[in-house]
Amino acid sequence: MSIRRSDLFLLAVAVVWGSSYLAAQTLVLAGGVLAVLALRFLVSAVALAPAMAVRRPGLPELRAGALLGLTQATVLVLETYGVSLTSATNAGVLISLTILLTPALEGAVRRQWLPPRFFAAAAVAVAGVVLLVAGPGLRAPTAGDALMLAAAVVRAAHVTLSGRLTDGRQYDTVTLTWLQTAVGALLFTVLAAPALPAAVRAFGPGHWLGVLYLALGCSVFAFLVQLWAIRRTSAARASLLLGTEPVWAVLIGVGLGGEHLTAVAVAGIALVLGGTYYGQRIEADHRAPAQARSADRTAADGLSPASPLP
Repeated sequence: MSIRRSDLFLLAVAVVWGSSYLAAQTLVLAGGVLAVLALRFLVSAVALAPAMAVRRPGLPELRAGALLGLTQATVLVLETYGVSLTSATNAGVLISLTILLTPALEGAVRRQWLPPRFFAAAAVAVAGVVLLVAGPGLRAPTAGDALMLAAAVVRAAHVTLSGRLTDGRQYDTVTLTWLQTAVGALLFTVLAAPALPAAVRAFGPGHWLGVLYLALGCSVFAFLVQLWAIRRTSAARASLLLGTEPVWAVLIGVGLGGEHLTAVAVAGIALVLGGTYYGQRIEADHRAPAQARSADRTAADGLSPASPLP
């Protein structure tokens, strides 16, 4: 698969995540944060379980999947509680810092820094997010802001780990994704045990459709595609593309929620998309020479290039 196709799949994940806010808000009001997360991950793990019948993960694969499951679950807990304790504006700005934090962390881990122009493009995208969510303006810092900042750091670590732990290893993407959902299901079920029965009784058909959407769309599909794509590109590029999530959230809110698109929001969308497009080009140009050198070394050793990972 080409890099261009992986970009499209990552944008699809951003669209799905951006469309999840309306469903998540309704579910949390009816059943509570931990109960919703528990049901989301339980359904995700059950949905992927049949695929595990023919898979036998080894110990290294189990360790990688468990670690990614812990970081993914941590991001969701921090984000969910952070949003409830701060303004939507502060939350949107702080979580968008992942666009800058991920390439910085990946560069530190790999000791291969992207050029300053990439960080400039990422900063433009963050500025676009600021305009998108700048309705009432930034508010004074709260405990929720600290949680959102922590969520941005952990999300950057999760994306970087996804690439680092699977780099050069024949790990199965479906197995790693199932392990992430299984770890989340176990953790959230334990934490939500007292409130889970009441939430199940309170949910009607519409609520269960929302749970299915979060589980199958925002977890199974999104986690699979995110991990698959990161193994074919870079964490920095993936983070930049996933950072377009607020754009889709706004556009879906306009289309389905009856919200109005202001001139400031249009400017914000333009900055996010412009920064993302320019950043992609810089990242691709920076990575191309390294790929060429790797291919030359492979040819010199008399080996054929490795086939795409599953």
